[in-house]
Amino acid sequence: MKHSLLTLLLASGAWASMQAQEIPLVNNIYGRQNTITLNGAWDYIVDVQERGFYDYRMNETRWGFFLDQHQKDKQELVEYNFDTSPKMNVPGDWNTQDEQLFFYEGTVWLRRNFDYSPTPGKRTVLYFGAVNYEAIVYVNGQKMGKHVGGFTPFNFDITSALKEGKNNVIVKVDNKRTREQIPTNIYDWWNYGGITRDVLLTEVDETYVEDYSLQLDKQDWKHLTGWVKLNNKVAGEKVSVNIPELKVKTEVVTDNEGRAEISVKAKPTLWSPENPKLYNVSIARGEEIISDEIGFRCIETQGKQILLNGQPIFMRGISLHEEAPFGGGRTTHVSQSRTLLEWAKELNCNYVRMAHYPHSELEVREAEKMGIMVWDEIPVYWTIAWENQETYANAERQLHDMINRDKNRAAVVIWSIANETPHSDPRDKFLSSLAKYARTQDNSRLISMAMEVTSANNYHNKLNDNMHEYVDVVSFNQYVGWYRDVNDASKMTWEVPYNKPVIVSEFGGGARYGLHADKDTRWSEEFQENLYIENLKMLDKIEGLAGLSPWILKDFRSPARYLPDVQDYYNRKGLVSEQGQKKLSFYVMQQYYKEKSEANKK
Repeated sequence: MKHSLLTLLLASGAWASMQAQEIPLVNNIYGRQNTITLNGAWDYIVDVQERGFYDYRMNETRWGFFLDQHQKDKQELVEYNFDTSPKMNVPGDWNTQDEQLFFYEGTVWLRRNFDYSPTPGKRTVLYFGAVNYEAIVYVNGQKMGKHVGGFTPFNFDITSALKEGKNNVIVKVDNKRTREQIPTNIYDWWNYGGITRDVLLTEVDETYVEDYSLQLDKQDWKHLTGWVKLNNKVAGEKVSVNIPELKVKTEVVTDNEGRAEISVKAKPTLWSPENPKLYNVSIARGEEIISDEIGFRCIETQGKQILLNGQPIFMRGISLHEEAPFGGGRTTHVSQSRTLLEWAKELNCNYVRMAHYPHSELEVREAEKMGIMVWDEIPVYWTIAWENQETYANAERQLHDMINRDKNRAAVVIWSIANETPHSDPRDKFLSSLAKYARTQDNSRLISMAMEVTSANNYHNKLNDNMHEYVDVVSFNQYVGWYRDVNDASKMTWEVPYNKPVIVSEFGGGARYGLHADKDTRWSEEFQENLYIENLKMLDKIEGLAGLSPWILKDFRSPARYLPDVQDYYNRKGLVSEQGQKKLSFYVMQQYYKEKSEANKK
């Protein structure tokens, strides 16, 4: 694929200087010193026609809401007022905090006032965990820049805009869907708008440790390798890496690019679902100290097997959305993520597919602590504008940001680049370029994508996808029993003509919790239960089956699910209801995974 200028700048790191004051991600914001939160109640204004941003000629106005104007005398005309506007919680989505905004897609302005005293000689970074979808950020009326993409973190150097005492940050958030975006304008989950993850301020030195990586050497498990990178190209800077439990303490010196390689001998206990061992790691440069918890493991494939730490493993998984466990709404606190992951553990899962976009860093870290492997995915979903260069640049940027954020998380074992995309030459060029790019960013994990099956005849299903040569694990979605008769399951044969492990990344069907009938009545728990029983018998026959992640852990909101008194704008394919009630199918999968786990131990 011919890369756009933005793509090439992104890949080289030069893109930061082209986007106002957005800077490359200050990695591991949660492990930094001198970090404060701007979470809490933010004032908001709904701006349907974007009059706070454009004038009546559709030019960007100099007198927008970002100025946070107040009437200076009784004759002055100011037609907005953050001070008397309602408030919403950040992080949070506006759809579930204001009933008038339940279906709203458009612009909302959010403001937070804060007191601040800048430290001389320090830089101040404003960090957003995620804003859906487009964010234009202002500090004290000065435009910091724009970020596009609803599920990855970004930050700005706001030092020049700050002042002693009272300050404000104002964000224009726009979640309108368009065909050229990632995801595109049609998708089967709720388009939650707002500042949906943490907002933080952190102080750093003029030169600081911007990023680092530390992993187990795949060729020598008694070696740890990695690197540290400064924000500036400064040579001769000393950076220490300390892992007390492993008696590792080494010092590296940066080169002319402000980068230093790490290579140390160590004998770590390897991270696994049975023993999710994490080590306290500190990265220090002078008085700057970054704290992290890192696990070490090896994930690879051999023929049709997935190997974790050299041993074959069956991926006992479940798909999940980043939606609150009780009711709808974006997950905003780690306790909510923990509840979802505890349900997965109760199901006897050792892995989760975090669909269809990067979930929060805190959710990934919680999975790591709990011993749950993670499939990380970007929202290249259904029918993308495959030949649009800006669309590709957007997808690559989101892939870059996901890998960059999660590269030190041992739990993440698969980077997924797409879901259910229709075959075409432009699609193949788009996705193969993403796969190649992912390997340049991290070659220690597996690459996959959720493919679709093409049928050779009525009961013989054959996977035939040109992307097979670019992935390590062949994954596909299928819905026998939901989009065709469940009684066909016993007649089905499956052909995956590639010498690679197979994960059935989705299967399942819907049921409304508490609706009981015979197994032939659609939407009943018994129908879903029988569908799972028949599917599991069918899927067990697939040669090279290395894992499953049925669709889905919990019922989730979707504007595409209209049926009154059954769906009510929920996708009902969950094993658990939106109120946390377990359906009969939950126990089918629980028993199946228990048997798989016991067989794996023999």
